[in-house]
Amino acid sequence: MLFPDATAKCLNLDFEKKGEQIGYVIGAGDNVHAALVQMGYKVTLLKQEDIYASNLKKFDTVVLGIRVYNTINGFKLHKKALMEYVHNGGTLVVQYNTLPAFNSPHKNLLDSIGPYSFAVSNERVTEVDAEIRFLKPDHQVLNTPNKITQKDLEGWVHERGLCMPKEWSSEYEAILSSNDHGETPKDSGLLIAPYGKGYYVYTTYAWFRQLPAGVPGAYRIFANIISLRNDQEA
Repeated sequence: MLFPDATAKCLNLDFEKKGEQIGYVIGAGDNVHAALVQMGYKVTLLKQEDIYASNLKKFDTVVLGIRVYNTINGFKLHKKALMEYVHNGGTLVVQYNTLPAFNSPHKNLLDSIGPYSFAVSNERVTEVDAEIRFLKPDHQVLNTPNKITQKDLEGWVHERGLCMPKEWSSEYEAILSSNDHGETPKDSGLLIAPYGKGYYVYTTYAWFRQLPAGVPGAYRIFANIISLRNDQEA
């Protein structure tokens, strides 16, 4: 039996980052935490028993893997500790979740997982080369520590984003917009809200596909998301 030649992709990425210590909760089989290690971060994998405020404060950023709220029973119970972490100056990055995890009487407005509400939907951007527009070009997430340009949105794989919120509270800033051909703009792939001294991020772009695939621009954008800092007192 003949087997195909083994191949490996090596990248020489030009990006900068802030912070060193990342806490990561693995979601539904995502491998983003391995990409963060390759980026030079010190990544600690967190279990449910590790999520309490005095433990989280040692991390510059805490990242929740894809569909954490779908796959980990009772994860919503950690809201108080996570919000305290953000309020005291941490950055919390939450990747996409799907509707079945939630039973909200308010059009799926998810007060249970963020500091302010938003509504998860089944809306996607499936065209891998769909235009992504900068709604907030001056926001720090597009400028610090890496200047993000349209070139960073090239070469993506499989899809742009999935399960994008349909509604969100005004405290969130919508940073990027995209849509499939002939469909309405989807502005909620990257929502960011300052909360206390820190930042809460909800992002439904497919980082779990882009980072393992070695998409250079995805590394630069995700480094900026993780590097979000609020230097002002709450």
